[in-house]
Amino acid sequence: METGATKATVKAVALISGATSVKGSLHFVQGPNGVTHVKGKITGLKPGLHGFHIHALGDTTNGCNSTGPHFNPLKKDHGAPSDNERHAGDLGNIVAGPDGVAEVSIADRMIPLTGQHSILGRAVVVHADPDDLGKVSGTLDSLQLL
Repeated sequence: METGATKATVKAVALISGATSVKGSLHFVQGPNGVTHVKGKITGLKPGLHGFHIHALGDTTNGCNSTGPHFNPLKKDHGAPSDNERHAGDLGNIVAGPDGVAEVSIADRMIPLTGQHSILGRAVVVHADPDDLGKVSGTLDSLQLL
C-alpha cells in the first residue's frame, strides 16, 4: 500500500489577445512529475521569432508596461530555457511561420501551476521581437507586447 499522497495533474488556460490581430490560446498542464507542458496556437504574428515569457504581474491594461518584469522568484539572471541561470519566466522564442501562425509546444520545470512559485495569475507575453536569451547585454525595454 502506498503511503504518500499522489500528486494530481493540474491544468490552466491562457487566452492571448494583442493590440493588433494577434490572438490564440495556450493550455498549461502540470503533470505529477512537476513538468508543465504548454501547448497551443497563436495567430496574427509577423513571421519569425518572438520572445515568449511569463511576466510577474497579470495586469495587461497598459500592455507590457503593466505586466512587470519577467517572472523571477529566484532572482536569477536573464537566460535561455536551457540555461541553469535564467528567470523562471524565460521561455525563449516561439516561431511564427509565413502565415503568421506559431504552434507552441514547450515543457518546462520552472513554471509550476501550484505552490509558492506558481505562474497562475501572471501574464503570458508574446513580444514583437526575438528574445536575446540573455546573450546580448542591454535591456528588454524596447520590446513590445503584441
